[in-house]
Amino acid sequence: MRQRTLLRTGGLLLATLALLAPATAAAQTISVPQRWDANRFEPAERGSDWFVLDSLDFRGKFRPAFGVTAQFAHRPLEVYDSLGGLRSEGNNRPAAIANTFTLHPGLSVILANRLRLGATIPLQLAADGEETTVNNVLYRPPANGTTVGDLRLAADVRLFGEYGDGITGSFGLTAHLPTGDQPSYLSDGVFLRVSPRFQIAGIAGPFNYAVRVGVNIRDEKDFAGSTIGTELSYGGSFGFTFAHRKILIGPEFYGATTVANSQLWHHRSSPTEALLGAHGMFGAFRGGAGIGVGLTDAYGTPDYRFILGLEWMPFQALDKDADGIEDQDDDCREVPGVKSDEAGKNGCPAEAPKVTDRDGDGVLDTDDACADVVGVKSDDPKKNGCPVPKVEDRDGDGIVDSADACMDVPGVKNDDPKKNGCPSDKDSDGVVDTEDACPEVAGVKSSDPKTNGCPVDADRDKDGIANGEDACPDAAGPKNADPEKNGCPVAAVQNGVIKIREQVQFKTGSADIQGGKETDDVLQGVLKVLKEHTEIKKVRVEGHTDNKGDAKRNQKLSADRAASVVKWLTKNGIDAARLTSVGFGQDKPIASNDTEDGRKKNRRVELHIE
Repeated sequence: MRQRTLLRTGGLLLATLALLAPATAAAQTISVPQRWDANRFEPAERGSDWFVLDSLDFRGKFRPAFGVTAQFAHRPLEVYDSLGGLRSEGNNRPAAIANTFTLHPGLSVILANRLRLGATIPLQLAADGEETTVNNVLYRPPANGTTVGDLRLAADVRLFGEYGDGITGSFGLTAHLPTGDQPSYLSDGVFLRVSPRFQIAGIAGPFNYAVRVGVNIRDEKDFAGSTIGTELSYGGSFGFTFAHRKILIGPEFYGATTVANSQLWHHRSSPTEALLGAHGMFGAFRGGAGIGVGLTDAYGTPDYRFILGLEWMPFQALDKDADGIEDQDDDCREVPGVKSDEAGKNGCPAEAPKVTDRDGDGVLDTDDACADVVGVKSDDPKKNGCPVPKVEDRDGDGIVDSADACMDVPGVKNDDPKKNGCPSDKDSDGVVDTEDACPEVAGVKSSDPKTNGCPVDADRDKDGIANGEDACPDAAGPKNADPEKNGCPVAAVQNGVIKIREQVQFKTGSADIQGGKETDDVLQGVLKVLKEHTEIKKVRVEGHTDNKGDAKRNQKLSADRAASVVKWLTKNGIDAARLTSVGFGQDKPIASNDTEDGRKKNRRVELHIE
């Protein structure tokens, strides 16, 4: 009887424990994990040729870019049990984030061809997911469908190379500010999350590539048995351009791996994706589309992702050899050349002309002024290779007309070509000896035969330089070894012009006035003349060049330089109504353009009194 009672009591105890077991399990605490930024799509800064990787186009002194990237991700956050396998109900996998649609608007600006600053912020427009419990941990879907993520600020510095080179490198830093919605998996919730990075990119013909390595420094959090924390990030891309570099097609690979708690390269902590994209350029606009897939089952990696992008950035043609012909049209991109309509030669160096001598006189056709008539060599380009004319001496003074400066008046030989064959003028005062009352002393012309050719005043401007040696006898100036400048001030009125002793200097190939004492003295001298001579009502500033370079460009350059002088004078107090400017380019040389000295004289500014 007692034995039966014990059995009954034991059975009731076991039944009671069996009934209490479910209640005890149900009473266990259900925890909710801390959420973090699960968005693994980080678009490149605005102005890149790629979606995620960076083409490192740092061209421009101040070059802005604006754009937006839209991306849809399917099942980027699925939950796994503690054993590492999928928690499944049939073939369904629970996803805390099932679908998201996000816009990434951003802007950047290039400064001084070297520094780029950028900003991007995720704007989530829609998101959904499933609530699921794994190992007594409750994983909830995003709290909000429409919300905002962490603002990303970036700064990158170009270290070497330039866009279009085989390799260009940069170092930069991004910082994520906690502007995002942490309950919606769009923020780590910390004050600042920083990521230093090193990037390279390059172009070799139609082939383009980019590589990135960096570190994402973030707080450590546990999520479903895996550590989310500081990561080593990486990425790479390559592709080919088409249609004169207006289209780029190629894949991109990018990802990261957690370095804490022995998680390095663990498949749960190494989100990695690949995408195939196509990008097109349309003037200042560029657009692109791509599709990507997750390569690992790490948290934040979607099954697949769709991407669209559109941005605006001022167009800057790629011209590697700086010959004015864009690389897309240049058949010789590495060597400066000239434009050509001939296939395969546009932008290539011009071929040297064939050396010919049609008339066989020993003077090449390129130098022969009479290429089809046998002649003789001459230092005069207009006569080189032409026949020697018949010797004539119309005035019968024994000096042939070709060398006679006064071929219709008998004269004497003179080493000065301008006086050879002219009547004698021993004192070189412009009055022939037969009419000069003072043939041994330089003087001035006079209607009085007794004083004709005699000096009026040996030093009219009292500068200690005799009139005969003074290039500016009526304006006091210092001595100068150059006869054309001896005795001349910096600027003086002489024979209907404001004569300047030295030329105004400009920057090479430019209308910008070159600073310096010599140029400043000249301009100040002209300013003084105009202020002292109020009777001068109008001055025409003329610009002239040598014959080097394109004639049209020389004409414009001469006009711009004359205008720069006018601008300086008006800025310093001269009434603009007294000044005009004009450029004559290479049309009015005062010396031969065949020598450097002659070309230097032809590059000048003249001031004519009207």
